[in-house]
Amino acid sequence: MRILKFGGSSVGTPERVRGVAEIIQRRYQELEGDALVVVSAFQGVTDELCALPALAARGADYASRLVALGRRHLAAVGELLPPDARAPALDSVRATLAEVGALLGEACDAGVVAPALADAVMSAGERLSAQIVAASLRAAGLPALYLDTRPLVLTNDHFGAAHVQIAATYQRIQAWRAALVGDHLGGAPLAVATGFIAATADGRTTTLGRGGSDYTAALFGAALDAEEIEIWTDVDGVMSADPRAVPDAFTLPVLTYAEAMELAHFGAKVIFPPTMRPAMAKAIPLRVKNTFNPDGPGTRIAATRPPLDRPITGLTSISDITLLRLEGSGMIGIPGVAQRLFAALACQRISVILVTQASSEHSICLALDPRATAEAVEAIEAEFVEEMSAGEVDPVIIQPDCSIIAVVGEAMRQRPGIAGAIFAALGQRGVNVIAIAQGSSELNISQVIAREDEARALNAIHDAFFTAHRPEVNIFLAGAGLVGAALLRQIAELAPVGNAEGPRVRLRGLITTSRMLLAADGADLSPTSWRDDLASQGQPTDLDAFTGRVLATRLPNVTLVDCTASGALPARYAGLLRAGVSVVTPNKRGPAGSLALAAEHRQLAQRSGARYLYETTVGAALPVIGALRDLLVTGDVVERVEGVLSGTLSYLFNSFDGSQPFSALVRDAQRRGYTEPDPRDDLGGVDVARKLLILARELGLPLELRDVRSEPLLTEDCLRASGVEAFYEALARDDARYEAQRAEAASAGRVLRYIARLEAGAASVGLRAVGLDSPFARLSGADNMIVFTTRRYYERPLVIQGPGAGAEVTAAGVLTDILRVAQSPLLARPHTLK
Repeated sequence: MRILKFGGSSVGTPERVRGVAEIIQRRYQELEGDALVVVSAFQGVTDELCALPALAARGADYASRLVALGRRHLAAVGELLPPDARAPALDSVRATLAEVGALLGEACDAGVVAPALADAVMSAGERLSAQIVAASLRAAGLPALYLDTRPLVLTNDHFGAAHVQIAATYQRIQAWRAALVGDHLGGAPLAVATGFIAATADGRTTTLGRGGSDYTAALFGAALDAEEIEIWTDVDGVMSADPRAVPDAFTLPVLTYAEAMELAHFGAKVIFPPTMRPAMAKAIPLRVKNTFNPDGPGTRIAATRPPLDRPITGLTSISDITLLRLEGSGMIGIPGVAQRLFAALACQRISVILVTQASSEHSICLALDPRATAEAVEAIEAEFVEEMSAGEVDPVIIQPDCSIIAVVGEAMRQRPGIAGAIFAALGQRGVNVIAIAQGSSELNISQVIAREDEARALNAIHDAFFTAHRPEVNIFLAGAGLVGAALLRQIAELAPVGNAEGPRVRLRGLITTSRMLLAADGADLSPTSWRDDLASQGQPTDLDAFTGRVLATRLPNVTLVDCTASGALPARYAGLLRAGVSVVTPNKRGPAGSLALAAEHRQLAQRSGARYLYETTVGAALPVIGALRDLLVTGDVVERVEGVLSGTLSYLFNSFDGSQPFSALVRDAQRRGYTEPDPRDDLGGVDVARKLLILARELGLPLELRDVRSEPLLTEDCLRASGVEAFYEALARDDARYEAQRAEAASAGRVLRYIARLEAGAASVGLRAVGLDSPFARLSGADNMIVFTTRRYYERPLVIQGPGAGAEVTAAGVLTDILRVAQSPLLARPHTLK
C-alpha cells in the first residue's frame, strides 16, 4: 500500500485539482488500487478560516469573507464536475459552510473564541477539500469515497496542536480498513481522507498543528504498514539549500530520517518533524515529490542511505532569531544555573532553538523566536533577580536580527576538518560567526550569524561543499574602453583556448559612462555581443543601482572589475570589500589614492576574505607587485626599487636619438597609439609617480602622492596649454632644451631615461642620464623595466622587463587577476600603513 498526501499548493485551484486527479488515477492503476489519499485544505483556506473566529468575536464582518470562501469551493465543484454529478457535492459543501457559519455565530454571541470552536472552524478546510477531490475522482471513474478522519485519529484536548494517542489511533485505522475491505471484496474503494484534523474521545474536533496533514498521512501509513508514504508538494523534493537564497541549490535524492529531522527543525519547510516519527517507528520510507513535475524522482527519506561523495547532506537556515546571553562571574562553578534558566523559559512555554555555553561557565547563549524576546527576558531576569541585584549576574544581553545556518550530514561523523572548511568558507565571504553549536552526534553544525549575512553564508557553504563543476568568477565590469573591450574579447576566447578545467568567468553586469546593462538572475551577458546588447537593452548609467546589484548578487566569487580611470568607483571599494565583494582593477586611483583609504581597502579585504588585486596598476601584465610580495613574504629585504614605469616615456626616450625633434617624436608616438589622446597625461609624470607610490606602499611606507618628488618633464607653458595643438606648439619651443640634454648625456656616454626611484624611504621620479652599462640603457620599444635591489639580489639585482602598456597586455593582466579570485588568497605581508 502507498499513502499519497497532497498539500494545499497542490490543490490551490480547480486546474491544479485536475492535475492531482491525473496523478492519483495513474498511481491508483500502478498500485492496483492499494492506495489511500490524504489532502490538505485548498491553498490559503486554513489561514482564512483561522482569522474568521476572531473577527466574529469582535463583532466585525466575517460573513462576507465566509461567503467568498464558499463561492470559491462552489465554483470549484462547478468547474470540476459534470452537471449531473454536481448536486451531492454542492449539498456537502453547503452543509459544511452552514456548520461553519453556525460556529462563527456562537463566537459572535460569546464575544470570545474558545479553542475548541477555533479548531472546529479550521477543520472545514480539509473537509471541503477532501469532499471535492473525492467527487472529482468519482467523476473520472475511480471508486473514491470521502473519509472524515476525526473518528479515527484520537487526540487529547490540547486544541491547536493536539497530541495523538498513537495506539488507539492505529487500532481505529486498522479496524476501519478491515471493515472497508470486508465490505468491498471486489476491491476496496480509494479513500480520500482529511489531513490535519482529529477528535478527542468525546468527539470534539481538534487539529494537529503545523504540518498536520503530513502527520495524518504518516499515521495512516504506519497503522497500515504502508510500503511508502508519498508527500506531494510544489517543489521537486528536499533541496540542498533554499533555492530562493542559493540559485545553485539542487534536489537531494536521498536523506536519512535523522538528516531530514535536522533540516526540518532548522527551517526546511518541505516536511515537518512530527511527520517522520510514525514512519521512523515502522521504518517506512517517505518520498517528497512535486505535483507539477510528477515524473521527477523526488527525495526519498529512509532509515539509511548509500554513501555520498560529499561530507554534508544539506544546509538550511532560520532567518529571524534573537540571541539572548546570560553571563556573569556568579555563574562560574554554581550548579543548577542552566536548569533554572530553562525552567524559567519552560514555565512561559518558550521554546529554545539553539543553546551554547562557554566552558568557563561564565555565559550561556540561547536563540529563540523574536516574538518571545520580551517575555523571555522578563522570565530570566525574574529568576535571577537576586544575583543581578548583587552584581553577580549581568542583565540579559539581547542581540536581535540574527539567523541560524545549520549544516547537516551523517557523513560528518568522525570526519576531521568539516568545521574548519565551513568557517573558512564563511571567512572568505566576510561572514562573522557569533555563536556555534554542535552536538556530540556530529550530525549538525549550527552557526549564528547576522541576519543580513544569511544569503551570503548559505551560498558560501553551498559553493564550498556542493559545487562539482569548475569554479566560477562572477564579474561586474566597469569601463568598456580599450582595456575593457580587450578584456571582454579575451574572456570570450578563454574556454576555447583550453580553459575547460579552469575557473569560468561569467559576465553579470557592464557599465560605461553613459549606459549600463545588468543580467537577469541566473543569466550571463555575452562578452561578444555586448555592444549591441548595451545599445538595445541597456539603461542610463546609475552607479548606485549598479553597485547595489553587485552587493545583492548571491553567487560565488562576485567581483567588481574596474577598468575606468576615474575616482568614482574607487570611492566605493570600501563598501564592496566590506561586503566580501572582490575588486580587480588597473585603475591606480584606488591603491594610489589617499593613504588612509588605500590602507582601509587592504584591511577590509583581509578581514572579509575578499580579493583586492591591482597587479596591472604597475607594469600592466608584468608580475611586478606579485614578485615584490613574494620577496617580502619569504623574508627578503628590499634596499632599492628603480624602474622605467611608463611605456610611453620608455618609447620616447628609447627612440630619441637626435634624428628628429622631441616634439615630432611625441606626435609620431601619438599616431602609433602609444600616448593618451592628450599626451600630457603621459608626459606629466603623475602616472609614473602613482605607480611608484603603489610600490612604496607595498613595502609598508606610509607615503602620500605629495611625498613623491617629481621633477617635471614638461614646462608650465606645456602643462597650461589650452588644447592638444597648443601643447604641441609649446613643446616645439622646448625642442632645443631637450636636444641639449640628450647631446650632453651622449657626450658623456649616457642615455636619457625617465626613471622612478625608491630608496631609504624616499621616492622620486624624473629624467635621468644613465650609463650604457645600466639595464635601463638596453631598453627598446615601449618596454617597462623594474629593478629590485635586495639583500639576496644585491650584486645582481632582480630585473623584470617586458611590455608595460597596451590594451591587450593590460587586459591579459586583469584577466589573470580575475582568475586568481577563484583561488586561495595570496600570502600577504602585514602592513603598518595608518
